[in-house]
Amino acid sequence: MSGKDLVCVGAIAGSFGVKGEVRLKSFCAEPAAISIYAPLSDESGNNYDVKITRTIKNGLAARLSGVSSKEAADALKGTRLFAPRDRLPELDDDEFYHADLLGMAVLDTGGTKLGSVKAVLNHGAGDLLEVNTGQGVVLLPFSLAVVPTVDLAGRRIVVDPPDGTFSDD
Repeated sequence: MSGKDLVCVGAIAGSFGVKGEVRLKSFCAEPAAISIYAPLSDESGNNYDVKITRTIKNGLAARLSGVSSKEAADALKGTRLFAPRDRLPELDDDEFYHADLLGMAVLDTGGTKLGSVKAVLNHGAGDLLEVNTGQGVVLLPFSLAVVPTVDLAGRRIVVDPPDGTFSDD
């Protein structure tokens, strides 16, 4: 399966307890839904069955197949977990998987290319598009006011950024 067929649905934040459970961050709209997309794979191609054991602060406690000690769980800290796209639900017209936005061209409303999407970030107050301009990085709120058009088929995003966002004036 190629990288385009996989979507990052979570990450391991370290161990939880001493019996091999992991602290799991879910990137799913319904956090516990991550387990229904299992088995999940990491970037090295290892597969894990996932069993959520409980909700904890800032995530979930889970058991992963093949992980039976605190040391093994700690060794996986920072590991991103992926699910095949065909196991994920279809999205509404105004919803997007972050993976689909990466690399898309970012244009202003006049059609001038401003850069490309490097990452989609969320620090708690909503999604931000990290746009690589070739001369640096600009963060844009991923809101309808700033991002009126996302053209998945055309691999482009049209933005209406606040004045001065992409210039030094």
